[in-house]
Amino acid sequence: MSRALAGRCREVVLHTGQHYSAALSGALVEELQVRVDRWLEVGSGSHAEQTARTLLGVEAAIAADRPDAVLLRGDTNSTLGAALAAAKAIVPIVHTEAGARSFDRTMPEELNRLVVDRLASVLCCSSEQGVANLAAEGIAKGVGVTGDVTVDAVCANAPTESEAAAIAAGLDLAPEAFALATLHRAANTDDAARLRGILTGLGRVGLPVVLALHPRTAAAMSREGIAVPRSVRVVEPLAYRTTLGLLRVARVCLTDSGGLQKEAYVLGTPCVTLRDSTEWSETVTAGWNRLVGADPERIAAVARDFMPPASRPELYGDGHAASRIADAALTA
Repeated sequence: MSRALAGRCREVVLHTGQHYSAALSGALVEELQVRVDRWLEVGSGSHAEQTARTLLGVEAAIAADRPDAVLLRGDTNSTLGAALAAAKAIVPIVHTEAGARSFDRTMPEELNRLVVDRLASVLCCSSEQGVANLAAEGIAKGVGVTGDVTVDAVCANAPTESEAAAIAAGLDLAPEAFALATLHRAANTDDAARLRGILTGLGRVGLPVVLALHPRTAAAMSREGIAVPRSVRVVEPLAYRTTLGLLRVARVCLTDSGGLQKEAYVLGTPCVTLRDSTEWSETVTAGWNRLVGADPERIAAVARDFMPPASRPELYGDGHAASRIADAALTA
């Protein structure tokens, strides 16, 4: 987004500090050369704590910088907190990934999406499905399809096939002969039965599984005394381009991440989603994503037998979403 806005306005970039480990935050900022103007240091905590700390931090930034609009992405607690701060300061909100819905209100992210989209003035949808979801809720003003900046980021940063094969070889992996897995959502990590079921399923995939272990997941496994199956190789959280490289040449991706579902789709890798619902239902409809929950037998069976269709429609744009979002933001 910063490149798309450069020279067109004064931009102030806030980093919430919601991810504060070097692997999940600092390294990514450095790798993508993101300029950060204010660090809010929100840190971890309950949903209320993270939302409140973000609200306070963004409120102070709005008072200091007097923006004409606040641009927000996604559905995190920090997105909600920033939206509340902007709305109370009467600053227009531009929401990207607007209209994404899982229709599962047990997901904290779903509640965040519903509130932020009600507060936003400009709603930039990743796909036509987002527009339809908003229309069903009576939201039509300020709504448009821009595509998704995830596609922009993948197009700009994904290694080539040969580069991806070399990344895999560095981990003693052969292309199309391993699975890439991530697991971090509280619904999975805070429920010992679900966590155990998912890890058991990963161990039955029939392929070597590379599990990029999130700190929350590691802590939960330690707390519950859950061991990693022998066929699962645990690695530290991976750099962004390394993740994209492995994802490009993996036989299958198993994840509970919303972003990785879209990245897998863009790169043409079948995705097995370790959840009961997804906000990116288009990928399921297209046949490239399957929802399996936490049942170990279903996880293993779907991962082993998953054969997506030959076609893969362009769901989330052509890699130029940022410029369209910038155009929309400058009219807020």
